This record gives sequence, C-alpha cells and structure tokens, in this order.
Amino acid sequence: MRSNRFPVDENTDLNWRVLLDLWPYLTEFKSRVILALLCLIAAKLANIGLPFVLKHTVDGLNTDDTTTQLLAVTLSLVVAYGVLRLSTVLFGEIRDVLFGRVTERAMRRVGLKVFRHLHALDLDFHINRQTGGLSRDIERGTSGIGFLMRFMVFNIVPTLFEIMAVVGVLFVQYGVEFAAIILGSVVAYVSFSMKATDWRTRFVKEMNHADSSTNSRAIDSLLNYETVKYFNNEQYETRRYDKDLADWEVARRKNRLSLFALNGGQAFIIAAAMTGMMAMAAYNVAHGTMTIGDFVLINAITMQIFMPLNFLGFVYREIRGSLANIENMFNLLKKQPQVEDKPNAPAISIQSGQISFEQVNFHYHPDRPILKNISFMIEPGQKVAIVGPSGSGKSTLIKLLFRFYDVTSGQINIDGIDISAVTQDSLRQLIGIVPQDTVLFNDSILENVRYGRTDASDEEVRHALQLAHLTQFIDNLPKGWDTKVGERGLKLSGGEKQRVAIARTILKKPPILLFDEATSSLDSQSERAILSAFNQIARGHTSIVIAHRLSTIVDADKILVLKNGELKESGKHAELIAQQGEYYALWQAQQKSHTDTNTRNNDV
Repeated sequence: MRSNRFPVDENTDLNWRVLLDLWPYLTEFKSRVILALLCLIAAKLANIGLPFVLKHTVDGLNTDDTTTQLLAVTLSLVVAYGVLRLSTVLFGEIRDVLFGRVTERAMRRVGLKVFRHLHALDLDFHINRQTGGLSRDIERGTSGIGFLMRFMVFNIVPTLFEIMAVVGVLFVQYGVEFAAIILGSVVAYVSFSMKATDWRTRFVKEMNHADSSTNSRAIDSLLNYETVKYFNNEQYETRRYDKDLADWEVARRKNRLSLFALNGGQAFIIAAAMTGMMAMAAYNVAHGTMTIGDFVLINAITMQIFMPLNFLGFVYREIRGSLANIENMFNLLKKQPQVEDKPNAPAISIQSGQISFEQVNFHYHPDRPILKNISFMIEPGQKVAIVGPSGSGKSTLIKLLFRFYDVTSGQINIDGIDISAVTQDSLRQLIGIVPQDTVLFNDSILENVRYGRTDASDEEVRHALQLAHLTQFIDNLPKGWDTKVGERGLKLSGGEKQRVAIARTILKKPPILLFDEATSSLDSQSERAILSAFNQIARGHTSIVIAHRLSTIVDADKILVLKNGELKESGKHAELIAQQGEYYALWQAQQKSHTDTNTRNNDV
C-alpha cells in the first residue's frame, strides 16, 4: 500500500503554459536565437549525411577496382566523413555558446523577479514560510529553466525533425518495411516513455517534497542552534532529522525502482527495433538486393536515430521534473500580498509628524480580535509610551503603523493622511525602529550599521556608533568595526546587538522613531546611556516607545495603557499613578519586584 505521508498532486498533466511564461525571455536576444537555430540545422544536416558518406566509402572499398581514380574518390569520401563529423560537433558547440547567454539571462531575470516578489509579499507569508524549502524551490526552478530552454529547443524538436527525415529517406531508398519499423518503434518508444513517465511522476514529487522537508528541518535547527543547546535537545533534533531522512530514503528508493522499469522498457523497444532492422538488411545483402554499404548505412542510421531517441526519453523525464519545479517557482509569483498599494498611490510627504489611530480594530483570525476600537492622537514631537501586559497588542500597533498588515476597520493617519492611501515604500522611509529582537546580517558591524542608510559615509556611521555608545566596544575588537557578527548576529551579546540596531536607526534619520523594548537587553548603566541618546536623537521627532520597564518612560509626554487589545488609560506618569488604575497596578508590581530583588542581593 502506498504511503500517503507526502502530499502528492495526482494531476500529472504537463503545464505547458510555463513555456508561454518563458517566451519573453527567449526573445530578448533574437539574433542569438536565430544564429543558434541556423547552427542547429547545419549540425543536423551534417549528422544525417554521415551514414550516406559511410555507405559510399564502404561500397568503394568493397570492390576489386584499385584504380587511382577510385582511390581518390574513396579518400575524398573519408575526408568528407571527417569534415561532416567535425562540423556536427563544431556547429553544436557554437549553438550552445550562442544560446547559453539566452539561458543564463533568463535564469537571472526570473530569479531576480522571484526574489523581488518575495520581498514584496506581506509579513504573514514570511511568518508561515519555511526558508529551507523555499530556497530549494527557487534553486530547482531556476535550474529547471536552464534545462528546459536548452533541451526543449535543441534536443526534442531537432530529434523529431531528424527522425522524420530519416523515415522519409528509408522509405525512398529501401522501401516501406524499413521506414515502418523505424516509425513504429519511435511511436512505441515515445508512447511508452510518456505513459511510464506520467506514472512515476508522483515518485519524483514525493522525492522533491522529502528533499525540501529535510532541508527545511536542517536549516531551521541550525538557525536555532542556541535554543537546541539551551534545552539539551541535540538528540531530539537528530531523531527528527533522521525521520525526515528516512522519508527521503524511501522516496528515493521508489524513484530509483520506477526509473529502472522505465529504462528497461525503453531498452527493450530499442533492442527489438535494431534487431529487426539489421535482420532485414542482412537478409537483403545475402540475396544480393543490398550492398554491404547499405547494411552499414542502415546500421549507422539506426544507431544514429536511437541514440538521440534514448536521450529523448531522459530529456522528457527531466522536462517533466523541470516543468513541475518551474511551476512551483512561478506559483510563488502568483501569490498576492495581502497588503498592496492602491493604484497610482502617491508617496506620503510628512509635514509635522502627527499620528492618529481612529477606531482601529484588527484581527489575524475573525474569532480572535487583537485590537478593539483603539483611538489616540500623538502630537508632532511628542514621546508616547505604550505599556501593558504581554499579548495586549502593543507590538501589533507598530506592525499596523508600518503597514505590515492593514487594519480590519478604522484608520491610521499621519498628518491627516490615511497611510493605506500612500505607497508602503514612502511610508516606511519615514519610520525608524529599534526592535526588541534584533537580527543582524552575517557581515561586519560597519555594514550592519550602514544598512540603515546604504549610501552613508564612514564618518556618518562613526557618528551613529558614538551616539549608540558602541565606540568603546568596537575599539576593543581586533578588527574593529570590520568584525563579522556571525549568523543572525550570534557573535554579539543581546545588548551589543540592540546597540547596533540603535546605531542603524540613528543613521536612517527618520522623522518618526519607534522603540520596541529597545533597552530590554541592556544593563542599568548602558540603559541610562542609551536613554540619554534616545532623548537626544528623538528631540524634534515624534517617537513611540513600547516599554516593559516603566521606569524608562516616566518622562513620556503621554502613556497609553493597553489590556486585552483595549485602550484602558491614557495620560502622563503622575496622572496615571494618581488614578490608581491599570498603570498604577503595573507600577506597583514592578516596584515590589525591584525591592525584592534588592533585598535578596543585600542578603547575599
């Protein structure tokens, strides 16, 4: 019984529409394509001429005539055979060189288009994707384009043309019997190959799915190396990876066995056809109706037909896989982001930096509302803090302001302009963020900071590092700011990563600043220094601070208190303390925790 642990698409119809998607990339270099096709025709004509030159050479040698004229003709035929053999190879190589540029440019164009599109997709897609499997889909898709464009254009169509030309020649030269055997064997071979390949397609898909799953598992585990170590789960990860490898092994075995059945059937058809052709030719030679040269010609032309035909079976199998891989990649292009710019949306132009949330509601799923009727105003230049217990919706407000998601209902305005009516790119240019969880690129500290504004000078980067209090740390590194930070910044501590993120945001110089628990990984001394830097860079800017430690936002112009997705309180620190409501309870809890910690430290 076939295992159904893999989700397999049972529809085995080839999606030839993929070729229409690739057609524009073929026409980018029209002159190269035309020259390549001319070389292809020349190579095929030379290839068809080879057996005939060989026939006349053999017939010339198979006589008792030793005249100089016959020897000269025979030598000329041998030279012609060599020239035709060389021409076949040279024209083929020139064809590949000419068309290689077309193929490589198509792979580049499509790969870039997919990469750009993936960055255009919304946050929800990237939260749910598996990086390893996605990278394999792109890799297999671009490789499939190269294979399809090369072999579809230069192998399948030319081989079919050559087969029909040879069938015609055999019919004219040797009668219907030889032509019928070649044509019948070709039809049988192609029919069997297509049916058998369709049958084994599901095994190829199982293998690809297992390969992607295994790769995703490995990358996910290695990216979370520290977490694996924290919880001593090396053996658990190994077992899960081995289970995926076992699935991959089973899928590979099924694929290999089905390939054996396909190759065996193809070999039988070829062997039967060649045996029939040679038996008929030998019979005719024995009865004097054909010469030895004819026998050699039929042998050569039969082998010449079945060699590419055998290769045609391989090409068809690979094209099946290539079309599936390309379709998977093009399916990524068909995914539409949930957050899109409106047609002809203008770029936003900020005047003062006023931010307003008006009756904002939001949910990821209808049965679980995240924000409920949130309304507040942030005046230009104000520092507003958002506080509340975990899960109250604080970070969701930031994501909505960035338009990672659109509001379910209500409206968010900047300077009275609805942010859903402007381009996402111009909106995000206005906003700088220091996130709670800072992820860095595996590059130098210099380039990670310069990522905030890629055209910034070294002097501007150095100034940002000074404001983020990173210069002393960098001066103590052997390679200074050229030090690599490692995968996702793992070589740096949490506090060091956050300061790199702060420097990156300082360099961007946005009019609106967001700080999402931006000092959560800093010690008290560093926190005071960073808060001082915040106050300096935020002067004259509208800033929003999501804070866990309430002591860091007592100077805020306004504090918003969220709970269960609702805005419970709003006001300054002293006002909220006097109300003795939700904020007061949070403040008292933190003060008590701080007192208890100090008491324990003193006891020690």
